[in-house]
Amino acid sequence: MTNENNNSKDKKPKFSPYWIYGILIAIFIGFQVFSGANYQNDQSITPSEFFKYVEEGDVEKVVVVNRKIATVYLTKEAEAKDAHKNSIPQTFLPSATKLPNYKFEVGNLENFENDLKAIGKYNIYSLKTDENYWGDFLIGILPFILLIGVWFFIMRRMSGGATGGAGGQIFNIGKSKAKLFDQNTKVKTTFKDVAGLEGAKEEVQEIVDFLKFPEKYTTLGGKIPKGALLVGPPGTGKTLLAKAVAGEAKVPFFSLSGSDFVEMFVGVGASRVRDLFKQAKEKSPSIIFIDEIDAIGRARGKNAMSGSNDERENTLNQLLTEMDGFGTNTNVIVLAATNRADILDKALMRAGRFDRQIYVDLPDVRERKEIFEVHLRPLKKAEGLDLDFLSKQTPGFSGADIANVCNEAALIAARNGKKAVDKQDFLDAVDRIIGGLEKKNKIITPSEKRAVAFHEAGHAVVSWMLEHAAPLVKVTIVPRGRSLGAAWYLPEERLIVRPEQMLDEMCAALGGRAAEKVIFDKISTGALSDLEKVTKQARAMVTVYGLSDKVGNLTYYDSSGQSEYGFSKPYSEQTAEIIDKEISDIIEKQYQRAVDLLEEHKDKLTELAEVLLEKEVIFKDNLEKIFGKRAFEKEEPEVSKPAEDIDKKQE
Repeated sequence: MTNENNNSKDKKPKFSPYWIYGILIAIFIGFQVFSGANYQNDQSITPSEFFKYVEEGDVEKVVVVNRKIATVYLTKEAEAKDAHKNSIPQTFLPSATKLPNYKFEVGNLENFENDLKAIGKYNIYSLKTDENYWGDFLIGILPFILLIGVWFFIMRRMSGGATGGAGGQIFNIGKSKAKLFDQNTKVKTTFKDVAGLEGAKEEVQEIVDFLKFPEKYTTLGGKIPKGALLVGPPGTGKTLLAKAVAGEAKVPFFSLSGSDFVEMFVGVGASRVRDLFKQAKEKSPSIIFIDEIDAIGRARGKNAMSGSNDERENTLNQLLTEMDGFGTNTNVIVLAATNRADILDKALMRAGRFDRQIYVDLPDVRERKEIFEVHLRPLKKAEGLDLDFLSKQTPGFSGADIANVCNEAALIAARNGKKAVDKQDFLDAVDRIIGGLEKKNKIITPSEKRAVAFHEAGHAVVSWMLEHAAPLVKVTIVPRGRSLGAAWYLPEERLIVRPEQMLDEMCAALGGRAAEKVIFDKISTGALSDLEKVTKQARAMVTVYGLSDKVGNLTYYDSSGQSEYGFSKPYSEQTAEIIDKEISDIIEKQYQRAVDLLEEHKDKLTELAEVLLEKEVIFKDNLEKIFGKRAFEKEEPEVSKPAEDIDKKQE
C-alpha cells in the first residue's frame, strides 16, 4: 500500500510558475475577445435599405466607425415593429450603452454624407474612431517579449546543462556522455554470469574489493591501482566483465565508449574528458569504464597528414593528465577495454595510469563448458545433452560465438518443430555459423560437382595419411555460403607449433588442388582459400617464426605495431628475394608431396570421391571402411570445424 501511495503522490502535477503566466495570458486574450465582441449581431443591411429606414423615420442615429463601417441605431418605436424584431442585439455581458441594430459598409464617405444632406437627415450622422489600446500595446511590446524569452531560454540551457545531461543541445556538447549506474540503477549482471576467465575475473574482483574495503590494502602502505586495461580478441567477454563490475561494485559506475569523446568540433573531446572525471570525483569512490579505448588512445604522432592540431590527440592528452597528472583522483578507478592494445600510446599504457593489463584470452575446453552452462540455462534442452561433447565441438570459439551457437541451435530446433534442443541441432548450428547457410538448390553442373567431390576427397585422403594433420570429421559437397564444398576437421589445441606440424597442415590444404591434378590433369580456381591459407602459413614460417634455414633465426614481426606506419621494408632487396623464393619452395614442396601421396592411393581416392558423389556428405566412418584405422589416431573427441573450402571466387 505504501508503494501505491507513493506512486499516486508522484503522479500529482507539480506546481510551476508557468501556470501563472498561462492564466494571465488567457485572461488578457479573453478580455480582448469579449471587449471587441460583447454582442452577437449579424444583421447587415445595404445602403439602400438604410436610406429607406431613414425616410420612414426608424433611424435614431448612424455612426460611421473608422470611416468604413456604419452602425445604425433604431428608435424604440422602430424596434417594436415586426420588420425589426430580429435587429435587437444579444449581449453576453450587461452594457451601459445602447448597442447598434444594423451595420453596413460605407463606400465613398463623401457621397454618403451628400445623400444624407439631400434627404435632410444629416443631423443623425456622426463619425467615430475606434482604437484598441491593449491590442496596439501588445503588438508594440511583442518583439521585446520574444527577444527576452529567447535570451532566458539560452541562459537556462547554458547554466543547467550539467544537470540535464549531454543531450543534443549545442551548449551541452562539451558535457560527458557517460551513462551512470549507481545503487538506484539495477544491473542484473554479476560475476556468476561470467563463466570461464578465472584469472581475469579474480583481477577484476580485486578491484571491486579495493573500493569496498580500501583499509584492508592501505594499512600496509599500499595504494589502490589507478586503472586496469582489459585486452583480448573480440567476443571474449571484456565488456561482460565490466558489466559484472557495475553489478557487484555498489559504487557509482560511469560507462561510455571511446567514440563518445569524438566530435566534429575542436576541443569537445578534451572538455568531455574533464567533465567525466569531474563527475567521477564528486561521486568517489567510483569506477569509469571506457569501452574501445583505442578510438582515442592510438599512439600520437602517427597521423602526420591530419595536421598539427589533431582533435583525437588533444583528447588523449587530456585523458593522460586526468588519469595521472598534478590533480589527485582519489578512489577513482579507470577500467578500459580494447582488442588493439598494440596501437595504444605508450604513455597511456604505463604504470600509474593503467597499472594492470588483464589479458582476456579465448576460452579453453574447460572454460567453454562453463560458458555453455550459462547460455544453456534459458533453453529447453534434450535430456542427456553432453556438455563435454559440445565444448570439444567448438575449439577456438569465443564466448560470443558460443552464445550464437546456442541461439542458432534453438532456432533450428524450433524450425524443425522439436520440443527440445538436442545434440544434432548444435552440430547443425556450428556448421551454419562457420560454413554458412546450406544451399541445396544451387545450380551446379555434373562436371563441376565431380571436380568438387575429388577436390574434397583429396583433402580427406592427404589429411588421413599425415601424422600431424588435423583428424577428419566429415566431408561435404553441399554448397554453404560462398563455398561449393568443405572438409571439416578437429584441429588440435596447441600452445606451440612445430615446423613438421605446419608443413603437414599445408600439405593437407593443398590436397584438393593436388587431387584435381592427379585425376583430371587440370587445375581450377576452386583452391583460392586453400592457397591463401598456405601462403600466409609459409610467410609466417619464414618472416615471423624464424623456421627457415635459409633466412635463419630472424623475425620481421613488430609487436609494437610501429612497422605498419613505415614506408620501407626492414630487410634488403636481396633478403626479399630469398624470402620470396623460400616461401615458394616450401609451398611447391608440400604440393608435390600431396601429389605423390594421391598418386600412390589414386584408386582409394576415386572410391572415396564416388561415395561422396552418391551421399554428398561422408564421415570419418566412410574413410575407415576404405583406408582402415588411421595409423596416427589419437584419443580425440569428434568435432566439426571447417578447414579447406572450395571457393567460387575467381581470380
